[in-house]
Formats: sequence, structure tokens, C-alpha cells
Amino acid sequence: MLNQKRAVIFLNGKIPDFSAAMKVVKPADWLVAVDGGLKNMQRLGLQPDVVIGDMDSLSPEEFLKLASNGVRLIRYPSEKDETDFELALHLAVEKEGYQTIRVLGAFGGRLDQTLANIALLALPFLENRDVRLDDGYEEAFVIRARTVIEGKPGDTLSLIPMFGAVHGVVTHGLKYPLRGESLWPERTRGISNVMLNHRASVQIEQGLLLCVHIRQMSF
Repeated sequence: MLNQKRAVIFLNGKIPDFSAAMKVVKPADWLVAVDGGLKNMQRLGLQPDVVIGDMDSLSPEEFLKLASNGVRLIRYPSEKDETDFELALHLAVEKEGYQTIRVLGAFGGRLDQTLANIALLALPFLENRDVRLDDGYEEAFVIRARTVIEGKPGDTLSLIPMFGAVHGVVTHGLKYPLRGESLWPERTRGISNVMLNHRASVQIEQGLLLCVHIRQMSF
């Protein structure tokens, strides 16, 4: 059964602007801290509903405090086949049934972790979910058929094929339109397009397309 509320997952990556990140979180969201992502959550003054992972970033005192505050703690061994983030996605979707998920702290830090976080968006069980890595400044999500992007004129939009060519790409509301064309993972045709209005649309016929939306912000 689908859960109509949203899940927000915090990872341990870099968040460039915490005031912008705070706009991603809504009062009724179900909050999940993935191990060291608890620190990012605490910087926003939030308490998790769940902490999941091998807990190697938490001190014994922090662990006990969370438990005494009624936080659900799901501990996994450090040696396992999945990252803590992958386990959190399984929890949010397959066990809790969330349809909409936002992930903060997925970028920056270790390059291998960032690439793996992006690749997880292609997991088959996420196909009918709205799952986005979003730190308030950049958001990344997978397009499997058609989507509408909301932003502002001048925002940057990059379209990057995942795992192979993407065919039949059609865009509306972008400075450099695509009209049923193919994008290839070893080419950079889809990088740094520009939104002309507050909404743009992208649809594809075949493949998986990563959309990276970079909002205009002042730091």
C-alpha cells in the first residue's frame, strides 16, 4: 500500500546551504537519518524518526540518547553487500510504502559514494516512485517516461543518459530544444541546458535519463 506522506532521508554528504536545504523538508515528513547523516539533520534542528545503518558514526552516548527519545534504531553489520543508503531506500519503499522520497546530503565528499547514490535512483523498485536527491540547490532524479520540472527562468538543466543511449528525447521550455533525438552516455549533448520559464518538460521513448536541475541561488 502506498504511503501518501513523504519520506526524507539524510545522508552524510555535503550540504552547501542549510537554509536552502530546510526548504526541502515539510512538517509532516517521515525523517530517516542514514548513520552519519544524523549530523546533517541535527544541524537543521530536526530529530529523526528512524536511524539506519551500521552506526559507526554514532558514539555510545548518542545511540543511548536516541533510544531514550523513542527513535527507531535499525542496526546492520558494517560488512554487507549494500550501502546504508540502499538499505534506507528499501525500508522507505518496500516496508513503509512511501511514494515520494527526498534525499539530502547525497552529493559531495567521496566521489565513489556520490556516484553510487546517483546510480541507486535506477533501482527497479523505485520505478513508480518520485525519488529525488535534493539539497535545496541541486536536485537529481531519473526520467523513465515523462516528467515536468518546476524552477525558475535561467535555472540549469542537464540531461545525462544512464547505462546506455536514451532515444526519443523531447523537451519543452528549454533554451536548446530536443525533438525526438538520442542522447549518448559518452557525449555531452544534454549538459547545461537552460529553463526559459517556471516549468519545463522532458519525455523519452527508451532508456533511463538522469536529470540534474541546478537552481539559481546566491551564497
